Amino acid sequence: MSTAQSEPTLETALASLPAPLRTRVLSRYRELKAAYVNGQYDACGLRAGRLCEVLIRVLQNELTGNHTPLGTRLDAFDKECLKLEKLPKSAGVEGLRVVMPRALNFLYTLRNKRGIGHEGGDVDANRIDAATAVRLADWCLAELIRVVHAISLEEAQGLLDAIAEREVPQVWSVANAKRVLDSSLNYREQTMLLLYAEEAPVPVEDLFAWVEHPRMSNYRTHVLLPLHRDRLIEYDRETQTAVLSPTGAERVDEEVIPRLRKRPA
Repeated sequence: MSTAQSEPTLETALASLPAPLRTRVLSRYRELKAAYVNGQYDACGLRAGRLCEVLIRVLQNELTGNHTPLGTRLDAFDKECLKLEKLPKSAGVEGLRVVMPRALNFLYTLRNKRGIGHEGGDVDANRIDAATAVRLADWCLAELIRVVHAISLEEAQGLLDAIAEREVPQVWSVANAKRVLDSSLNYREQTMLLLYAEEAPVPVEDLFAWVEHPRMSNYRTHVLLPLHRDRLIEYDRETQTAVLSPTGAERVDEEVIPRLRKRPA
């Protein structure tokens, strides 16, 4: 039996960063993700802006060895990004020196110009703006880990994959299983929600175990086949896998997730 090792975390992946910056990055990133998962789209812009202001300092530190102290006001954000782009190639890899500053500048502009985080914007905060902010934040953190990670390449890739997963409320990953925490959902709704969180087809035996249905034969007959007939999932009986269809994803988006977000935590 092999000895279990603790799984790498974002903290260990970013261990090479100065502790104050690392702590602030992770705090701001988690605040943004929590706001999105809880449907607080108007809060996403403000939290994305705060994350940008920390990440630009991280890039300053990585590329120049110094950074604007936390608590000290930055110059105009676009000018700070341009300063990094103009650094010589010897300062660092292009991902941190050019691409990430441009991504942060777009994210910060989205926060300022699309009404999220400010009153009186031309366009009210909505889900697609918030989702864009979260995905950009995911990419920026993933790029940072890719370049500066203090763990093995395989562990870093696992963390990047985890960051890229959809954030789904009420789905809990525990050990080698996933659980839908809201027990009021029926087996069909639980199955669709679990598939919504996965990009690749999922083995039926995993879904059966995750929803804890009492009988596999009944699960196939009363859950998977009706969902397949309604074109909400594609149930492949040869490979015994299932994947959510675009119609199923739309059903989860419009009916299941909004119900979950309205319920008290």
